[in-house]
Amino acid sequence: MRVNNRLSDSSRLNGARALVRALVLFLFLFPLGLVGNSAISEIKHTSKGCVLYVYGKPFIIRGVVYQPIPIGKNWQFDIFAHPSILDVDGPLLKELGANVVRFYQPSKDIKATKRFIHKLYKEYGIYTIMGHWLGFWDNPNYGDPKFRRKVRRDVLRMVKALKNEPGIIMWVLGNENNYSFGPENVNPWITKELLEIRDPARRRERQAEIYYSFVDSLAKEIKRIDPDRLVAMGNGGTRGLEVAGRICKHIDILGLNLFTGKSFGHVWRDVARYCPRKPFFVMEFGADAFDALHMQENEDIQAEYIAALWKEIERNLAVGTGRGNVVGGIVFEWTDEWWKSNVFDPKSWWRHDKKGDWSCGGYYHDIACDHNLNMNEEWWGLIAISRKKDPRHGWNIRKPRKSFYVLKTLWTSPTMAEKEKELGSLVD
Repeated sequence: MRVNNRLSDSSRLNGARALVRALVLFLFLFPLGLVGNSAISEIKHTSKGCVLYVYGKPFIIRGVVYQPIPIGKNWQFDIFAHPSILDVDGPLLKELGANVVRFYQPSKDIKATKRFIHKLYKEYGIYTIMGHWLGFWDNPNYGDPKFRRKVRRDVLRMVKALKNEPGIIMWVLGNENNYSFGPENVNPWITKELLEIRDPARRRERQAEIYYSFVDSLAKEIKRIDPDRLVAMGNGGTRGLEVAGRICKHIDILGLNLFTGKSFGHVWRDVARYCPRKPFFVMEFGADAFDALHMQENEDIQAEYIAALWKEIERNLAVGTGRGNVVGGIVFEWTDEWWKSNVFDPKSWWRHDKKGDWSCGGYYHDIACDHNLNMNEEWWGLIAISRKKDPRHGWNIRKPRKSFYVLKTLWTSPTMAEKEKELGSLVD
């Protein structure tokens, strides 16, 4: 009996101590907003639209696609293996007022990826939206079980390896993969089932069903592993959303690449129609800085387009006068990429090519150029880069364009902070 009493007294004492520790911890964390809300990112719906929250605070995505490949290199250059580049770009990103960068996919060296993202977040306060190509450039076939299993393993590996990194606020599945079953015919794929469908429109619809079902299954599995972050689907424009809207129930938010000129047109209406109550962010937008009609760089035109597009995003936030279904945007892109016009010719990677790569009438200022090829893939950067390298750090010298400073004015203005506060009041 005495032994039992001693054990009982000891248990009661230990329990009391544990209760006191828990109470102290609660009292410390509650004022910081870290108790009762474990979500890193989430969407809150209001009568006026959707509001993105990050770590418990309203958040407007102000981001850039970050793929600063040096002159003389191509897409195979592993930026994550070179964190020293952040010593150059980090201060500039902060000056711009960017709060997030977007990556298309992590490096094969997942530990290097994590260190890079951690440095970006801890030293410069910049969050990461991490994507995955879903094998889009690896001879994809989204109707092939073997290919799907391979992609699934790689995606879940990424999430498991990086989910404890606080700088990541969202996962994005795919990037314009819907072009593989659209008229763009980029990386097309087929299955025996699809070949038996004679009607081209129905075949394309079935391809969309196969692809979006796969994306939704990935999102469902990701949310089991990491329930505290949003999972997005990366789409090229709104093509296929009529199918995605009825299939992708586990996708929290849409990411749309939109290159439509000086205005996004009726994208707000289309998203609301096909994906009601589903928010989106403009995953890529912008303008190139090369005038293909007059064959010269034109910083003014690029800045004019980007400013107009950002203001349109602002109008369609939940505190704006538009649809209220957008939560921000990501500019394409941070620096020019000199390798893009001829990806397999290393000699051309040292030359800033001026030839047009594709056509878009929405960029009306130079559409009358030769063969209407007015879109120049190598000239989209907010930052121009030089062949010369800064001897202090060894990276190509950066020259911010006019678009950088115009966007800086918009992103760092007091009204931006006021809009985020106003978004919070809609939820409160």
